[in-house]
This record gives sequence, C-alpha cells and structure tokens, in this order.
Amino acid sequence: MTTTDATPLPARDSDGTVTVPVRLGERSYDVLVGPGVRAALPEVIGRLGARRAVVVSARPAQWVPDTGVETLLLPARDGEHHKTLATVEALCGEFVRFGLTRSDVVVSCGGGTTTDVVGLAAALYHRGVAVVHLPTSLLAQVDASVGGKTAVNLPAGKNLVGAFWQPSAVLCDTDQLATLPRRELLSGLGEIARCHFIGAPDLRGLPLTEQIAASVTLKADIVARDERDTGVRHLLNYGHTLGHALEVATGFALRHGEAVAIGTVFAGRLAGALGRIAPSRVAEHLDVVRHYGLPHALPDDLDPAVLVRQMRRDKKAISGLAFVLDGPAGAELVEDVPQDVVTGVLAEMPRLPLDRLTGAAPAQAAPA
Repeated sequence: MTTTDATPLPARDSDGTVTVPVRLGERSYDVLVGPGVRAALPEVIGRLGARRAVVVSARPAQWVPDTGVETLLLPARDGEHHKTLATVEALCGEFVRFGLTRSDVVVSCGGGTTTDVVGLAAALYHRGVAVVHLPTSLLAQVDASVGGKTAVNLPAGKNLVGAFWQPSAVLCDTDQLATLPRRELLSGLGEIARCHFIGAPDLRGLPLTEQIAASVTLKADIVARDERDTGVRHLLNYGHTLGHALEVATGFALRHGEAVAIGTVFAGRLAGALGRIAPSRVAEHLDVVRHYGLPHALPDDLDPAVLVRQMRRDKKAISGLAFVLDGPAGAELVEDVPQDVVTGVLAEMPRLPLDRLTGAAPAQAAPA
C-alpha cells in the first residue's frame, strides 16, 4: 500500500470550472470546483428526481442557492464541539417533522463539521437518503466533502462513530472562500500541504483553484481504489495520527489543518528516525509546511505520554502504534512502530506556546 507517481493536474473547462469524477460504479459522482458552481444545485437536484430538500447551512441564507424544490432550511454551527451524535439526532428529528422521504435529498452548506454531521445524518435517516455537499471552507472543499466518510466525535476521540455514505454531487464554489477568516484558510492549507507526500505534484505557488482541484483529484483516485478504507486510502491520513491527538489534547484549540501540519512534520521526522527516508526528505516536510505558513511545533505544555495514549486510539492502530509514513517506495501504513522511537521523536520536536501556534500566517495564495 504505497504511492510514488504524482497524480496529474486536472484541466479547467472554458468557464474556469474543473470537474473531477469520483468513479465508484453506481455510486459515482462529480466534484465541481470553480467560481459560482453552487448555481448548479437545482440541476443536480433535478437529476436526482427529488421533490423535497432539507438544506442544513452554517452560512447566511444568501449563500444557499435556490434548490428548485420545496425546501426546509435548518441552521447549523461549524466547529468540532458540535460534531456529536446529539447534533445528528436533532437533524434526523427535523427530517421527520418535515416529512423527508428516501426519494428526497439533504444538502449541507458549511465547513467540515457541517459536512460530516449532515453526511452522517443522511446516511442514517431511513437507512440512507441522497446528500449533496456545498462545502464553504477550504478544509471541507479539499477533504471532508469528498469520499463518503462521515463521522462524529466522542469524548474519547475524533471521528469514532461514523459511516460510509457517498454524496450525489459536491459543489466546491471558490467564490465562497473569499470571506474565510485567516485561520480557516490556514486549516485548509494543512490538508493541501500533506498532499505533497502522498502522490500530488508540487502545488506550491499554484492558483488556489488548481490546488483545490489537484487535492480533490488525488483523493478521488485513492477513494476509487479503496472506498472502504481497507488499504491505500490510509494514505489520506498522512499527518493525521498525531494531528487528531493534538486536536483532542488541546480541546480543539488547534484547528484540524494546523494539527495535521504539525503531524506532517512529525511524520517526516519519525520516518527519518526509522531510517525510511534521508535527512533531505525529512527537511522537505518542514519546508513544505513552512511554505504554506503553517505551524510545525508542538504546544509547549503537552506531555508526550498524553499524545501517545491518544494515538493508540487511532482507528489504524490494531495492535500498537501505526502511522502513514514516507519511505523508499512512497508513503505507506507502518504498523507496530516502537513506542520509544515515537516518544523520542516527540521529545525532539520544537515547542512553542499554544497561542503562538494558532497565530501563524498563511502564505499568499495565487489568484484563483
């Protein structure tokens, strides 16, 4: 389960839109990336034959396009603290009151939390109703909205309860990124940065639309080969083992992409400590993360033992610590990594106060 060849950059259509197919047989769908693509929502719903829609939106009403059918608009709140089973139950209750049927559609409009929660609610309600994602954060556009993974958190850890439920379409409207707060943009760049080590071409300096489309293309290719996360799809978790542990250990004071960036630098250092990659490749991890203006140090008040305990709860860890690590043939899942090596690498990581880590500035992206 390795990757070495870079996924080619996708081409834009004449109107600036990039269409990325996710090829999963009867569950196949397209991801549209570009300015104004949310206007395609009525056409998408029309193709589904739905007569009713529930739109769950964490954004102002004017951000949500007309669905073309009878619609219930429900408010949502982004943020990991709202990514719970209680939120899913509340949504399903609203679906019942509206009279939503299995022939109708649910639409998410928001960041990664909204995408995950709405996707899981759609997967569970009546054992599955169609869902369309309109991701409005960079993180949701490059990661959460594509691939059909839906999950919510438990107090013990991130994404521990979920289901696979592929969307019917994903509309990544880049116009909606213009109003993102700086840290929200930074969080999405964390996912783009880790693509450098799992098969994407070098995306540094490219226009943001091309960075998004390339990240989605890479993910679509991996998901098509391993929809249920039993093999090569583990590559998408590059930097996430420590990243998820950092999110939980800081009470989600670190955003997902910030934590993944730190986890990516750690993954490079760990691969170097295990003799899998040369020092120059270890340094490349730091160079890429720094280019995007992302944090690369651990919070100075975190005990490595706490992080190790949290990493043992990772879904990839069957009998011991497991990480997706770079190596001679590319990235792959490495199981049963010795704890003393992990602890040693954590001890050697640079440290900064938490408020310094969350104040990093993103690199200037090229125009979309």
